[in-house]
Amino acid sequence: MNVKVERHNYPSQFTGIESKLLHEIRGLLSSGDYVLGEAVAEYERAFATYIGTPHAIGVNSGTDALILALHALRIGQGDEVITVANTFHATALAIVRVGAIPVLVDCKSDTFLIDLEQVERKISKRTKAVIVVHLFGQAVNMAAVHDLARRNGLLVVEDCAQAIGAQSGGKKVGSMSDAGCWSFAPAKNLAAAGDAGAITLADPEVANRLRQMRHFGQATQNEHLIAGYNSRLDTIQALILRNKLGRVDMWSAERARIASIYKERLDGLPLAFQSGAEPGEHVYHLFQVKTDSRDGLLSHLQRRGIDAVVRYPTPIHLQPAFIDLGYRSGDLPVAEALAAQTLCLPLHPAMTVDQIDFVCDSVNSFFSR
Repeated sequence: MNVKVERHNYPSQFTGIESKLLHEIRGLLSSGDYVLGEAVAEYERAFATYIGTPHAIGVNSGTDALILALHALRIGQGDEVITVANTFHATALAIVRVGAIPVLVDCKSDTFLIDLEQVERKISKRTKAVIVVHLFGQAVNMAAVHDLARRNGLLVVEDCAQAIGAQSGGKKVGSMSDAGCWSFAPAKNLAAAGDAGAITLADPEVANRLRQMRHFGQATQNEHLIAGYNSRLDTIQALILRNKLGRVDMWSAERARIASIYKERLDGLPLAFQSGAEPGEHVYHLFQVKTDSRDGLLSHLQRRGIDAVVRYPTPIHLQPAFIDLGYRSGDLPVAEALAAQTLCLPLHPAMTVDQIDFVCDSVNSFFSR
């Protein structure tokens, strides 16, 4: 059997909305309303309603969402921000970009999520905030995070890039903290046709500051109140996102269904899955398996045309870009072990029964050799 299994199926995301979307794009191209157009405001309102926050501010990317959120929350030179070592580069990069110092902690070996006990131990007089990462689509326990933050006077920023629609304690991630930061890059569960991001929050003063910051620090044209950024959500991306937003929960349900099949069909093999999520707490942006035979399994799957991939093969503390932080191999052993043991199986809502079967059969065939 020769079935190609890709990680993404972009055309399937537009089924049933393509004609409407193309009509709206043609209208936009004719109108010239390209920058912070009405479609951006409409999408921001719709996204805020979906997440459950008063404000959503569209920006150029998920990375910019993190940078602008930290800046707007007045985190800067010499402040310490605690985050986890097994995450995408942008989480730590944003801290550095505002002049703050990333303080990295390890993750839990079962959930792959930030170890809050280590966070507590790393808090110092200079600690200003904690960034939690809802990694691979699984929600961090936000009640525990907020309890820790209240006791220590910390701001909480959520990196929600991979977790749209995931819930913690019955509320959507990105709705409960000082800022929720979102990426809509093409690989995400809610995807633009290029870079796009957003920040969700409740504080109207910070929201107003963010709207100025993303647009050169302007209150009105040519009135620059602060030194801002050029980080605006393009109107064409807002149109795409607005048309897709209503499908996110349906896609998440299908992702969870496929994940349950994987877990059932691969049960009993010498591998483990990201665990600890209750129903609704994981939207399976990525489906990770952990095995001591990672590299062999990866090669086996790729030879069969299965687009498996390793995500974050080098944790943040061992990346050359952050060598000045002074971490060494062995400092954060769980993150280092996961970097060597995990890979992602293809998972997207348009996967066919044949593709799912082929992936499961291929993993089983590797371990039966």
